Amino acid sequence: MSSPAGAAPADRYATVNGLAIHYREWGARGLRPLVLLHGIARVARTFDHAAPHFSDRHHVIAIDMRGHGDSDWDPQAAYLVEDYARDVEALIEQLGLRNVALWGASTGGRVAQVIAGSRPERIAAVIVEDVGPERPPAISARRGDRMAQEENGWASVDELVLKLQADYPRTAEPLLRDFAEAGSKKRPDGRVVWKRDPAIQKGFIPTEIWRYVEAIRAPIIYILGGASTIVPPETQARLKQVLPQVEIVTMPGLGHYPSDEDPPGFLAIVDQFLDRNVRKS
Repeated sequence: MSSPAGAAPADRYATVNGLAIHYREWGARGLRPLVLLHGIARVARTFDHAAPHFSDRHHVIAIDMRGHGDSDWDPQAAYLVEDYARDVEALIEQLGLRNVALWGASTGGRVAQVIAGSRPERIAAVIVEDVGPERPPAISARRGDRMAQEENGWASVDELVLKLQADYPRTAEPLLRDFAEAGSKKRPDGRVVWKRDPAIQKGFIPTEIWRYVEAIRAPIIYILGGASTIVPPETQARLKQVLPQVEIVTMPGLGHYPSDEDPPGFLAIVDQFLDRNVRKS
């Protein structure tokens, strides 16, 4: 039995593609499903501040993608965008979800685009947060350098929060602290490290997923941070060419995670999009 709207989320597991995948669930089953997909090195609980907003109208499911959070690590280090997508597709099948709305942030947004293009019969709407169909080499290299720096961890959660504040200066400290506490663990030596498989970096390679994007039929919105360069103007122009139904909204002055930096503003955009394309259908 799912938790009723407004109640605390339920933590659940499902075995898909040989891996135990953890997910959090808000709202009642039978409501329109809304599946939330986090960014690389983040976790399902990244959405804890936003998911309850939808739980009176949607059956909300936030997934720890393979190698992240409380989900299994893949023994073959299979962490391509398509690997994550296969798991989510299998979970959607296992739970019997139909007319699914997807919200994917960063890498989760790439996963959402792949699913929407490969399984259009299941997807009713797509929300993509500050990411496009392309991951150029510069972005892959930057993430690799960052993960290498983070391998030694931090002396405490407080020290980790200070690092997050430096990296995400526009995000409120309480939200960053929640993220740090939910997304980290202590190593046997006492160091605080992220709850993730270090091998996820092997899947964070230069890529493009235009073949999936061109097959998307559902209403789709890209919500971009105005201070971010992840989806450049030429990519936005191509999206408008290949997706007649696309909406692109830029939130001025915000970075790569606008849902963290301005939650009310971001959620208002999502509500309007869902009202136009899902809730009234």
